[in-house]
Amino acid sequence: MGTELAPTTYRVTRADLLAYAAASGDHNPIHSDDQVAAAVGLPGVIAHGMYTLALAARYVDEYRGEPGGIVELSAKFTKPVVVPAGADGTEVRVSGVLEVRDGVETVSLTVTCGDDRVLGNPKAVLRG
Repeated sequence: MGTELAPTTYRVTRADLLAYAAASGDHNPIHSDDQVAAAVGLPGVIAHGMYTLALAARYVDEYRGEPGGIVELSAKFTKPVVVPAGADGTEVRVSGVLEVRDGVETVSLTVTCGDDRVLGNPKAVLRG
């Protein structure tokens, strides 16, 4: 049940991945080099899992209208977000359902890229 939140789509480009790598220190070449990604069996360059989870957190912060309200964020990385070269990149869509129980707000999220759910059971618990 709960209250359905409006979905948001985020564009993800290779430039975003390079910026995230610089900020996080995660310079694994599967996030920037097609040949390396293919060599390890990936369908192409993929977004950092934590970058994808950060998009889910951004969605919740945008719903709340301010950052810092998340006290717990969890998910499983179930499918990679493949990011093609070029300015168009790919799109990640995030939607959520807000539930309030005993004064605790929880947002159950759905995070997809194309037809694939890229995060399993993503959930944010919010500060009251």
